[in-house]
Amino acid sequence: MARMPSAERRRQLTEAAIRAMTRDGVAATTTRSIAAEAGVSLSIFHYCFDSKQALLESVIAAITDHSVALVREAIQPKATLRETVRAGFQAYWDHVSAHPGEHMLTYELTQYALRRPDFEHLARRQYERYCDTYTELIEQLRHHMAFELRVPVGVLARYLAAMTDGLTLNHLVLGDDRISADILDVITDHVAGLVGDDGPEETA
Repeated sequence: MARMPSAERRRQLTEAAIRAMTRDGVAATTTRSIAAEAGVSLSIFHYCFDSKQALLESVIAAITDHSVALVREAIQPKATLRETVRAGFQAYWDHVSAHPGEHMLTYELTQYALRRPDFEHLARRQYERYCDTYTELIEQLRHHMAFELRVPVGVLARYLAAMTDGLTLNHLVLGDDRISADILDVITDHVAGLVGDDGPEETA
């Protein structure tokens, strides 16, 4: 087998873990099954990940990055701020619709971590990562479109993280794309209303 840089090997194993966990569930997925999914030996797996915590943290980061990359590209400035924000939401939602199993896995990872004392920090880090991601996206928009916020960046980031988290779970349970699209329109209007040209700018 050709040698592969360790970072690339970790990425390969992380993506294999996502596929295996999406298919079999977190609890039922073993290091052996992940190695088999990736087509590598078990020794290579343990060389790349020295603990299950490290693997799960890599999985959480990778799943988040899958959708964030699409959103970051989608929120390039449009004619209006509302159009730009709506495009970002749509990019995220298209990923949810195309990869429901992957998004379902995020909730399973949260529950799995919260039920194990040594893993609780992974659940906290998972949701901190959501907020950090929204903060980066908001700052990206502010840089390109030079608008002011009526609420602190940190508050808006946490609101968006909580909103999309709840809406995603609602969709996974009910599976109604039409209703979800209508809700995204309402949320877009609300977010646009938190942006204005007057009044002092608030920062986190």
